[in-house]
Amino acid sequence: MITQISSATRFALLSFRRNSAATFFTIIFPLLFLVIFGFIFGDEIIEDEGVKVATYQVPGILALALVSATFVNLAMTAVIRREAGQLKRLRGTPVRPIVWVLGQIVAAFVIVVIMTVLVTVMGRLFFGVVFNFETVGVFALTVLIGSAAFSALGLAITALIPNENAASAITNAIVLPLYFVSDVFLITDQDGDGFIDRVGDYFPIKPLAQALRSSYDPFLDGVEVPVTEWLVIAVWGAAGVVLASRFFRWTPAADRR
Repeated sequence: MITQISSATRFALLSFRRNSAATFFTIIFPLLFLVIFGFIFGDEIIEDEGVKVATYQVPGILALALVSATFVNLAMTAVIRREAGQLKRLRGTPVRPIVWVLGQIVAAFVIVVIMTVLVTVMGRLFFGVVFNFETVGVFALTVLIGSAAFSALGLAITALIPNENAASAITNAIVLPLYFVSDVFLITDQDGDGFIDRVGDYFPIKPLAQALRSSYDPFLDGVEVPVTEWLVIAVWGAAGVVLASRFFRWTPAADRR
């Protein structure tokens, strides 16, 4: 089974490289936001903390990159292949469905790792944001939990996408508003009393950004384990698994009418 998953992963990565839309939204899109928001607001100083805004923007953009590589990419890819009849034909082969699913998730995780390196390096070179290597264990676990959870949510959301033409519009219509209320681009109320701040607390993107943030904190005294943030992300991921198991479809919409 490991060999089959490895083959499915390689195929998924090859297909991703050949899909210009997926490449843009997964790789170029987050890096563009990092450059744009970083150069506009990154050098501003947060008075209460004495650090540049870029210190918070880099982990925020990394959270965006993770969501793009998992939730957005998997949803778009699954719908495109479903409507093209590829998933239906796959069910007629000896390859078990779980192999395809795990191959997609592992491929998404590989892309997440690449994006983590790119965002961290660009944050260091352009804005002087340094990664705290003593937090690498907690950081890696955060990335792993986030990747698994948003992959499950990406597969689950395919049930709401009627065709391949709507895939990009629906997935980005869901995540873009959440980015703005989840401290991804700009930091909202630090005391947590603002309306926008409270809205972001109910969704998994903000806890992901918060869990990643300590790894870029220049004043870190010790390794903090973001248990609360992990739990929030994991609960959303578990919901994604349940919904994907119940509503994910392998046949095109036309075959189900």
